[in-house]
Amino acid sequence: MCGIIGVVATSPVNQLLYDGLQVLQHRGQDAAGIATSEGKRFHMHKGSGLVRDVFRTRNMRDLQGNWGIGHVRYPTAGSAYNAAEAQPFYVNSPFGLLLAHNGNLTNSEALKREMFLSDLRHINTSSDSEVLLNVLAHELQAASNGLKLDADAIFRAVAGVHRRCRGAYAVVAMIAGYGLLAFRDPYGIRPLVVGRNDTEAGTEWLVASESVAVDVIGFKLLRDVEPGEAVLVDVDGNFHSRQCASKTVHAPCMFEYVYLARPDSIIDGVSVYESRMKMGEYLADRMKRTLPNVHIDVVIPIPDSSRPSAMQMAHRLGLPFREGFVKNRYIGRTFIMPGQATRKKSVRQKLNTIHQEFKGKSVLLVDDSIVRGTTSKEIVTMAREAGATRVYLASAAPPVRYANVYGIDMPTRSELIASDRTEDEICREIGADGLIYQDIEDLKASVRALNPALRFFETSCFDGEYVTGDITVEYLNGVENQRGEAKPSKGDQGDDAEAGQLDLNLAGEGER
Repeated sequence: MCGIIGVVATSPVNQLLYDGLQVLQHRGQDAAGIATSEGKRFHMHKGSGLVRDVFRTRNMRDLQGNWGIGHVRYPTAGSAYNAAEAQPFYVNSPFGLLLAHNGNLTNSEALKREMFLSDLRHINTSSDSEVLLNVLAHELQAASNGLKLDADAIFRAVAGVHRRCRGAYAVVAMIAGYGLLAFRDPYGIRPLVVGRNDTEAGTEWLVASESVAVDVIGFKLLRDVEPGEAVLVDVDGNFHSRQCASKTVHAPCMFEYVYLARPDSIIDGVSVYESRMKMGEYLADRMKRTLPNVHIDVVIPIPDSSRPSAMQMAHRLGLPFREGFVKNRYIGRTFIMPGQATRKKSVRQKLNTIHQEFKGKSVLLVDDSIVRGTTSKEIVTMAREAGATRVYLASAAPPVRYANVYGIDMPTRSELIASDRTEDEICREIGADGLIYQDIEDLKASVRALNPALRFFETSCFDGEYVTGDITVEYLNGVENQRGEAKPSKGDQGDDAEAGQLDLNLAGEGER
């Protein structure tokens, strides 16, 4: 996952972009970048690290202009630690184009071959975002016949991108002399929202991954960008939008609600916070059915994203809710000095127990999800060492059994604790006295209760059903091999495949 933002303002935009990226920092801590436009001239600064570390006063002074885009990067497997892949990406042909992207193209290798043989374009990195940039550039050239652009030509170009690209993508782009373009894939897998701010000098526009960026910089949330839709704000501040996909299916990523998004965001008309509370309600009902005779003294969340679910679960079960873990938010680099042995980083560097909440008690720990299981195992051990007599664990998400190919850097299947184990085997592996997983239909109901119009969801990491319909066993094996060879990423995915398909394929059979 990554975070993207684009703003067209009536005054210098650099501070707005910086502030927006700060609140999207949870979506990527590997790299950050901002690009602005002053007339037809682009200014850009990007680098590895957090937003606060990448940008200094001198960098901000150089980012002049009233419109621009920003990006925070969470690396997917095979691309970690490569500073050259910080975004936005730039290409100067045919019109001067900058692009930032959240998601993952599942046919990027085929597109690279097409561009080399047919489009005569060179891809300089392993990033699928650079592939997407060059596809858009080629389609803009074709739509305009290499001449002057207008809104119709830009929307035709986005339609061409949809015809050629598969996978998940939410995009913000700057077209020199024309304006800010944003669009979302035909399945709406990755989120994208539009905000508006009416000032005396005119209307300002914003697009971002989450509504929290809209709120924090003082805009009003207008709506979500629809699956397959493109929005264009031209250099005069005029807002245009058009549906650019021939067929769409709205299937947002379920992991946004479980873990990825901030709780104060609204995505596709659903409050992330309320959806997590609903998950807690359904989880409580499941516990009543499956472990009706278990005695629990206290419900304790594993910080941070599980807190709403744990709180509502405790309320529905009529049990006390307590904070039992304190999270250290200032974990820095681990240095290996001469003469010191390499030590495995421990969960205990991030979490510490409040012993009074565990001593002599039967506790129910609630987490948002269980991925590798190593963190869960250590947390259960910590609870016992703090004096808990019995330790039960509840996951607000179903078992994570399959690879994610749409922009979330899940471990390989061999590393997923649930890939080849039953729930009883997982319970024994992590050392708990009992384990409860959310039912996948209850998980969908938790979100659908807040927006009944959402019929489908992208839930492939739970059920192995890939909504784009183009994921084969061979593709998944390639992803597994790539991730097995890649250096582990810095990101923290909570506790850290076979191919399936839904009947939602927009592309038809075979390669485009």
